[in-house]
Amino acid sequence: MTPSAPTISRSVTLNFNGDWGYANFHRICAWLTQEFCDRAGPRSRTAIWSLRGGGSEPLYLLNDGELDLCIATPTMMLPDALAGKGMFAGTPMPELRALATIPQNDRMVFAIDPKFGISTFEELRAKKPALRIAASIDDGSNFIGYASRRMMEAHGLDEATLLSWGCEYVVDNRPDDSLARMRDGEVDAIVQEAIMMPWWRAVIDTRNAIPLPAESAALCTLEKDYGYRRNSLPAGFFSTLKDEIPTLDFSDFAILVRSDLPDDIAYLLTWCLVETRGALEAQYRHVPSDRSPVNYPIEPKKMAMTSIPLHPAAKRFYEEGGYL
Repeated sequence: MTPSAPTISRSVTLNFNGDWGYANFHRICAWLTQEFCDRAGPRSRTAIWSLRGGGSEPLYLLNDGELDLCIATPTMMLPDALAGKGMFAGTPMPELRALATIPQNDRMVFAIDPKFGISTFEELRAKKPALRIAASIDDGSNFIGYASRRMMEAHGLDEATLLSWGCEYVVDNRPDDSLARMRDGEVDAIVQEAIMMPWWRAVIDTRNAIPLPAESAALCTLEKDYGYRRNSLPAGFFSTLKDEIPTLDFSDFAILVRSDLPDDIAYLLTWCLVETRGALEAQYRHVPSDRSPVNYPIEPKKMAMTSIPLHPAAKRFYEEGGYL
């Protein structure tokens, strides 16, 4: 049974954090603020803040009480934030809670210019080419940069090894900037996510770049040491991809709050996320679901499957709706 539409009679001001300005997190925040404010007091409003760096800053701001809600990806890295491990070493955030998971089937992939004659990590290690590699920065704030370096290390390609070959990382914060460097010939290889975006297709079509299949042993190491999941790219996803290849997963958006967010606000936000999800889906339905930055249909039972504990009011909503 779907819970009836809740309302909040008082006016509420909330601070959300999206992305750099015009990507998917901002779109989700814009949808959510409209649906929430329609059901809250007459002077209700939200601010949607942008980020400048690599994506972890909003979690710290949320933890410190400067934000009420933020979004993060990939969800597999978020348990480390609670425990203060990995990228979040030394700064545990045990009061972070989730409202929902928004589905996005993403992968992290290493791809290389075909002129090197390399199609596997084994060949890469054997040939030891001096590469300029586009990547997101690994500065402790960037989810993409942190995961990409761990993926390379798991394949025996730590930074010291790459430097000994004459390689260098050419770093940016955002994936679109990295992929533009690869497209334009500024670099020889790239390790990035956002695999469904046109930026990747431009790299493949312009450079005939070769995605390398992640090695099973490396994926096992990443799962054992960090809890990272494996995924795959199907044959034909890119013009140069003749067979399905294993990859590192980089999936799903988590809608995050703190445990002390008032229950009525958390419940209404969760209701809006689930019961008005069609308004978000409609913004992506012109793109096939497997190529979309948000996969659809969005299923409430999967929204309730979060990598960190649900806020108690969100949990109550899912239980009342029969989604848990």
